[in-house]
Amino acid sequence: MKFNARKLIDKDYNCLVSWWKWWRWTPVPKNFLPDNGTGGIMIEKENTPVVAGFIYHTNSDVVIVEWIISNPDYKNKDRKQAVELLLNTIEAVCKDQGKKCMFSIGRSKHLINTHKKLGWVVDEKPSYEIVKTI
Repeated sequence: MKFNARKLIDKDYNCLVSWWKWWRWTPVPKNFLPDNGTGGIMIEKENTPVVAGFIYHTNSDVVIVEWIISNPDYKNKDRKQAVELLLNTIEAVCKDQGKKCMFSIGRSKHLINTHKKLGWVVDEKPSYEIVKTI
């Protein structure tokens, strides 16, 4: 069976919250996500959600790709292919919209290596997320 890429829908949010909790992340509030939690892509296989990510649109030619998260219960060997499909699908969507650059932040070595494999430039110097709630 092949993977299927689709736009996130409202009912995906609870699934993503459970994944974030399993991976020991603080769940991202809906109002912090693009399109209130539907502004991204889900990769599925046989109706099983495998991996998802969000696309933040800006008022420039740059998009921010964030909150990539995977199903902790999906153990198949093709998991890496699902992540690659997610990133390639996001890239295709952004190209279709005329965007010129994608930006992301990551800590996971596996995810960083996948980005590199797909042609992303990874700055090897550590950086920090800097956030202020206003």
